[in-house]
Formats: sequence, C-alpha cells, structure tokens
Amino acid sequence: MKRKASSSIVREIMAQFADRTGLSPAGKVPRRYLWTDAFAVCNFLELYRQTAEADYQLLALRLIDQVHTQLGRHRQDDSRTGWISGLDEQEGKRHPTRGGLRIGKVMRERKAAEPIDERLEWDRDGQYFHYLTKWMHALNCTSRVTGDSRYNEWAIELAKTAQARFSYVPPSGGRKRMVWKMSIDLSYPLVPSMGHHDPLDGYITFHELQATTEKLFEKTSWTDLAAEITDLAGISAGTDWTTDDPLGIGGLLFDAGRVAQLMVRGFFKQSDLLGILLDASLKGLESYARQGHLKYPAEYRLAFRELGLSIGLHALEKLPEMFQDNPSLFEKTVSLSHQIESLRQFSPLIEAIEKFWLEPDNQASSIWKDHQDINMVMLATSLAPDGFLTI
Repeated sequence: MKRKASSSIVREIMAQFADRTGLSPAGKVPRRYLWTDAFAVCNFLELYRQTAEADYQLLALRLIDQVHTQLGRHRQDDSRTGWISGLDEQEGKRHPTRGGLRIGKVMRERKAAEPIDERLEWDRDGQYFHYLTKWMHALNCTSRVTGDSRYNEWAIELAKTAQARFSYVPPSGGRKRMVWKMSIDLSYPLVPSMGHHDPLDGYITFHELQATTEKLFEKTSWTDLAAEITDLAGISAGTDWTTDDPLGIGGLLFDAGRVAQLMVRGFFKQSDLLGILLDASLKGLESYARQGHLKYPAEYRLAFRELGLSIGLHALEKLPEMFQDNPSLFEKTVSLSHQIESLRQFSPLIEAIEKFWLEPDNQASSIWKDHQDINMVMLATSLAPDGFLTI
C-alpha cells in the first residue's frame, strides 16, 4: 500500500474514532477505554509528525485529558466519587495517575466477596497492569513530541503506583509475583494469576520512561525507577516468553524494538534480552503459522489481536539498520541477523492482515463491530506505526 494512500486512510479512521467516542466534537460523556486510547494518542502524534497540523497534537492532548478525567475517577454508577487515588480535586488534577487508571469496561467491578465468573470478568471494570504500561508509553511519547515533562512525570507516577500495587510476595515466601487484574481502587485483586508478559512489559517500559527523563529532563530521586526495575527483573528472571497468541507475539516484537532503541541510546545494558525476545517471537510465529488462523473467515478472527502482530512485525523492519549502524554495540550481530532473517519470512503477514481488515465486507462482520473502536485504532497504528514504535 502506498504511503500517501495509507496516510489518508489513517486520517479518516482517526477522525471517525474521534467522532464515535466523543473526543471531537467533545461529547457530554465521552467513551474512553484505556488500551484503545493509548494507541490513539500515538496515532494522533504520528499524524502531527507527518502533517505538522497542530490539530492532531491538540487531539492527542485532549484525549489524555479525557482519559485522566474519566478513567482516573470513579464510575458514574459507583457510590464513590472523585479521584480513585483519594486525592482532593485540586491535587487529583495535578497527579491524575497516582491512583492508577480504570480499564473502562462496561460493567462495574466485582466486589471482593463476590464469587468470580470467568466469562463476566472480561466485561467488568478494574485495572490491568498491561493497560497501564501502554498508557505510560503513550504519555512518554507525548513528552518526547511536545517537550513537556509533565507527561513523563505522570507516566513515572503511574509506574510507581502500578508496581507497588500489582506485585506481592506470596504468603509461602519466595520471589515476588504479580496480579493480572486489580480492583478500581487497587485495594484487592480481581484476577490473582500473573499475566504472562506483564513483568517483561513493565521492565522495558520503565527503562523507556527512565531514558526519557535522563535525556530530556532533570532526573531526581522522585523520578528514579531503579527500585521498580530491579523488582521486575527479579519477577522476570528465567521466564520463557514464548506464546502463540498473535497479540502476545506482536508485543514481544514491540519489546524487541524498544530494547534495540534503548541499547543504541545507551540506556539498556542487558544485551542478551534482545536475542531472547527474538527467539521467543520466532517460536511463537512458527506455531501460530501452523495453525492457519489467517485462512479463516472474519467471523472466526479477532482483528485487534492480529493487528497487534502486524504492528510488532513493523518493529522488526527497523532492526537490520540499527545492527548495521552499530556493529560494536550488538556483539552478537551475526546471530541476531540470522534471527531477523528467520523472522522476516513472516513479514508478508503484515500486508495480509492489513488488507483483510481493510475490506468493507470484513468490517461489516459482527466480530469487527463488537470491537470496532479498538479494531479501527490498531488498524490505523499498523498502517502508520512509527508514532507507536519509536521511542
């Protein structure tokens, strides 16, 4: 797909998203969802980079404000009011991420004493660690584009809160673990099992936040994430990251891209992690390809999971040039290059996924419409990925 045509489609998609969710024109009760909105912020920043049209940056900043104002506060159908952090109105506005951010699910969260219903839990509100890290990334990208340190500071504040509330030492002892889903006020776990990639995602995201602080702003004891990074390194140690879930594979490739960028800029020293991530990605892709899911009709596919994979594969495209330009930095350049070559056999999946979900007939399917906002935004990210992938 030619770049100009792709840019036009992205602009159209993001205009529809802004209108549908009450971003522009502003709705009385905008519909905000943290994961989708994180990708949307990056998309608007990328459109601003491409076009130099200030309205796109304004939309990104307005979206951040809406997310904090809505998802940083208790739900309208909750007896509790105000900021979920418990801060008063003035302090809450200054520190909108201190209490974390709600997911934005339709249903209210499950009460602590209420038995879990695994089917309903997918539709219940609360907080997800991996949604919070995506929002940290979006805030950090905003600081990088605007030069405003507030967004990076809010991301760091969110990182400290998330790590403190989602991690714990098991009653039986041993190393720390993480909770997959917490209550809105972060007072009790909703799903106590650990998300497969959550500690890895946090480990790399926290490095990303720290790098921006050190490069662009003044690092202080308050903005230091060294303790949190050490915690996550311990939780992550010895984990096999392999998965055959397309969204999970895309996340691993996104992480690999971030690790390489951080290494080039001198902000990441664990050089073996890049090879580990590429190896896990290759194993996952080989398994996923054998299953033949991309041959199924739209009704049996989840667009946003596939688009997560195509976004990750776009991250892969940037690695060979980084290896070539920094041969001394990447000591295992030969083995890494072999891994990249093996992974690049899956690059045609990008066009296959994007082309399939651009088809009007496939977008008319019920499975697309059930997740329309997240599908639209992640399709736009895949078509114009640099705003999300570049740190």
